[in-house]
Amino acid sequence: MPGTNKRLVAITLDETSIERGTPDQEHERAIAIYDLIEENLFGPPGVDGPFTLHLGLIAGKLSFDIRREDGSPVVVHLLSLSPFRKQIKDYFLICESYYEAIRTASPERIEAIDMGRRGVHDEGAGLVMERLAGKIDIDHKTGRRLFTLIVALSWKGQDR
Repeated sequence: MPGTNKRLVAITLDETSIERGTPDQEHERAIAIYDLIEENLFGPPGVDGPFTLHLGLIAGKLSFDIRREDGSPVVVHLLSLSPFRKQIKDYFLICESYYEAIRTASPERIEAIDMGRRGVHDEGAGLVMERLAGKIDIDHKTGRRLFTLIVALSWKGQDR
């Protein structure tokens, strides 16, 4: 039955699209990829998986290159990065505050910053779900993890 096996079994990021981040950023990216593979809902409507995803930037657009597990192409979706810019910027700023806080701040301050970070992350996940609606079926957890990887692609050229 089509659509019953909507999941990712592998995900890669285009190495030409990214630069290495800080150790905290690299850790967050690795966790997002691990968590995505462990639990996700992902796939084009009406197409059975499992799938692999190569996520990258092409001419300033997000590229979702979806393939079957054997490598055969399914579809490539290109999305403008513009709608994500505000959430990405906000997420960068709050993550910097969070990483600094976990080294020096009180537990209460860390918790307050982390709540804000989760809120921005949820906004980003909602935007990912909205932008992929009708193109790729995903759930909220998958949207959150994809937003983390979209942010990782945006590290290139960011002041760190």
